[in-house]
Amino acid sequence: MRNDQQGITEDQWRQAKLVWDHHLMRHELRPVDVAIGLGSHDLGVATHSAELYRSGLFPTLVFSGGNSPTTANVFPRGEAVHYREHAIGLGVPAEAILLEPNAGNTGQNITLSREVLAAAGITPTSVLLVSKPYMERRSFATARKLWPEVEILCASEPLEFDDYLKSIGDEKLVLDMLVGDLQRVIEYPKLGFAIEQEVPEDVHAAYEFLVRDGFTSRLVNP
Repeated sequence: MRNDQQGITEDQWRQAKLVWDHHLMRHELRPVDVAIGLGSHDLGVATHSAELYRSGLFPTLVFSGGNSPTTANVFPRGEAVHYREHAIGLGVPAEAILLEPNAGNTGQNITLSREVLAAAGITPTSVLLVSKPYMERRSFATARKLWPEVEILCASEPLEFDDYLKSIGDEKLVLDMLVGDLQRVIEYPKLGFAIEQEVPEDVHAAYEFLVRDGFTSRLVNP
């Protein structure tokens, strides 16, 4: 049985795991023109971006992100700034990193990073988005809508669900995020923010279960 000291029951974990698995795109990685590390509360994005750079998958890395309610205290100078410093500390040359410090949402991550790349004289045909594991599908759907001429691949730290929960240290926050991201996957195509993504019936049922159980802090207009 799971330890539910943080209020996460066995049933909640099981439903959240369905949602977690759906968010993963499981793309087979190959060399691309550039990578974009999408800012968030999770420094693992910067860590994995650095690992992928050192493996030779891309020559240029953009870190994108300003602040949000979940990151202002963790990264007071902005997500992208802290990501860049972390990646340099892991051996990525400063000259290989471009900074986009203003984005406040995923759409802005894409459009503003594209502008930063254009200003640097870079027009990529293939882009690797590095994100939190449960943000892969939403970032893919957003980029395909806003940057359709570019081939999009997605990557995240290769962590099992339990390991990710431990790495963040706040199970409720992670489940709230899982639910919020799936809501956006479902609703944003209707608003023109992303391409449509099929959501299997069991995943949609898991989402509704978690909403009923109160994992709603990251919902848009709950």
